Amino acid sequence: MNSSNQKPTNIDPNLPLSRHLVDNEHTLKMMFERCSDVIFRDVTLQGDTKLLFIYVDGMIDKDIIQSVILKPLMYEGIPQGIGPIDSIAQMCDQQLFAVLQTKKVNTFHDAADDILKGNLAILADGEASVLLTNVSQFEARSIEEPSTEASLRGTRESFTETLRTNTTMLRRIIVTPNLKMESFHIGKLTQTEIVLAYIEGIVSASMLDEIRSRVQQIDLQDVLESGYIEESIEDTNFSPFPQMQSTERPDVVSSGLLEGRVGILVSGSPIALIVPMTFWDGLQAPDDYYERFMYVTMNRWIRYLFALFAILFPSVYIALTTYHPEMVPPKLMLSITGLREQAPFPTVIEVFIMEFMFEGLREAGIRLPQQIGPLVSIVGALVIGQAAVQAGIISAPIVIVVSAAGISSFVIPRYRFGYPMRMLRFPLLVLSGIFGLFGTAIGMIAILSHLIHLTPFGSPYLQPVAPTRKSRVKNVFLRWPRQRAGKSRT
Repeated sequence: MNSSNQKPTNIDPNLPLSRHLVDNEHTLKMMFERCSDVIFRDVTLQGDTKLLFIYVDGMIDKDIIQSVILKPLMYEGIPQGIGPIDSIAQMCDQQLFAVLQTKKVNTFHDAADDILKGNLAILADGEASVLLTNVSQFEARSIEEPSTEASLRGTRESFTETLRTNTTMLRRIIVTPNLKMESFHIGKLTQTEIVLAYIEGIVSASMLDEIRSRVQQIDLQDVLESGYIEESIEDTNFSPFPQMQSTERPDVVSSGLLEGRVGILVSGSPIALIVPMTFWDGLQAPDDYYERFMYVTMNRWIRYLFALFAILFPSVYIALTTYHPEMVPPKLMLSITGLREQAPFPTVIEVFIMEFMFEGLREAGIRLPQQIGPLVSIVGALVIGQAAVQAGIISAPIVIVVSAAGISSFVIPRYRFGYPMRMLRFPLLVLSGIFGLFGTAIGMIAILSHLIHLTPFGSPYLQPVAPTRKSRVKNVFLRWPRQRAGKSRT
């Protein structure tokens, strides 16, 4: 019979185990029917005690099973002072597995869940419970250098797909018992473990309760990456601006925790979330607090100017050359007009063509193999732009404008924060093409109004600028030097 036509085996989640080993084995084999990686192994101890070991091949450490469990019981015999072992309760009472984490469950559903998480299940005849021992061992990627958040100074460690590796990196940075890590399992099918990390005494209790409540209310079949959690708990899905900061760097998460925020770590994902996020977080680089304050302050101003340049330059160019040529210096306007004489399309259409082409090449550069991706995105844009100018399809100033705006968006240190800058260029192009500078002003006012009203998890998105917090607003525009040792500031 075709396996696609077979119905899944449904077992009552609350069905308790039987005292008969044969019945328990039959039920569990029904649950794991057609699961070739789930191993059932019969073991007979001294005194004819029959045990059944169940585990997932590839998820457990077989050396631990052999040396810590099987060898003492079967080959070396029961230690002196311990009578014959004929039940799971005696195994626990006599502390035969003292070096392992063990627990007992009484339902088939709980037993199956723990087996699929990498635990070894031990069933004994005459016992209506399962002894579960943690002997999990997974193949994991080693800690590598961050690939999307490069910095000239600072740690070279990034998160991995292993949750406990990620929590360990945070523990190593923040050495205090006040660093709390609450665990939840989300996803009916995947049972993905996620961790809320925060520092007790620094985090806002009301914000923590809100985040915890939203996480507990998530009702999904599967959670494969931290993006599932982000989309499920953010305030609005219709804002182009990210409401949670995503990062693969443990030092960035630690910095957020020390500022009273909450970190969200997801098993299987090397990307952590920091809640809540502000607009200014998207324009700050990881090494801003590692370099000298004068360099950082200058770089911050450069980022702010280029971020504004990335979103406004194409629309302002359209408005000035189409509706307000008197605002452009005469010699420059004559040069632009001369270059545009052979162009068959209006300026706004030319900009749209080049913008779509630039975005397509950028996306192609990401999806292509790492060795040729950068060549396609950068060289391709130059070659196509030059060919379009020589063919008379696009005027030369348009290539300069679109390229300058695209390169400006690369200055933004958080890659995801560059998305809204690129997206919002297109409605601003439409408004400037229809209404000129008046349309550009309308678009910018709408964007600012949206940012002012955006309050992820009750925290204003533009704080500490709007609303103004004098004690913190200085840090947005300046990176003030730290207090010198042995010297107090007046």
